[in-house]
Amino acid sequence: MPDALRPKLVLASASPRRLGLLQQVGIEPDVLKPTDLDETPKKSELPRSLATRLAAEKVAAGIAWTKQDADLAGSLVLAADTVVAVGRRILPKAETIDEAVACLRLLSGRSHRVWTGVALGSDKLSVRSRLVEARVRFKRLSADEIDAYVACGEWRGKAGAYAVQGIAGSFVVKIVGSYTTIVGLPLSETVGLLEAAGYPVRAGWSSPIVASA
Repeated sequence: MPDALRPKLVLASASPRRLGLLQQVGIEPDVLKPTDLDETPKKSELPRSLATRLAAEKVAAGIAWTKQDADLAGSLVLAADTVVAVGRRILPKAETIDEAVACLRLLSGRSHRVWTGVALGSDKLSVRSRLVEARVRFKRLSADEIDAYVACGEWRGKAGAYAVQGIAGSFVVKIVGSYTTIVGLPLSETVGLLEAAGYPVRAGWSSPIVASA
């Protein structure tokens, strides 16, 4: 599809991880537009409901923004939100050392769930969404491991106070489900939403990089 006919794509996120995942499958957003929402869970809100709601709200905010720019009229807006939970307990996107330590102590030696909601819409298309779950088990973490990980700062702003694609990958002993869901953007479901909306996902595959043996 010629670029003139391809719908523009707005990624409503400041996450370099989500951008990197899209680029991994040959998709380059035209605009990056982070949203500024209150992500506080509602009273008694379940983890899966929170991930779904916030993804949809981010898309709605992105659509409202595109309506103010004639060049972005009709753009597709993509957003996602990731929630880490132990049972019904939603872990924060840690911003303080105390939050990070508390999360890591809770996750140590046990399984938890990661929910990522992904949503897509435009001012011409209704918002569609998918919710994907993965289960992760951490090894038992020593106090020294927790202290060293907190000192590295990788956890800051991450749901559950860890980044599975970074140093914290060494804590994981088992994953059931989609790895990209844990990173923050389930690729299979995201590509499906884009294709259903008429976005030419495979246009960027014309010059594949051949991996060496």
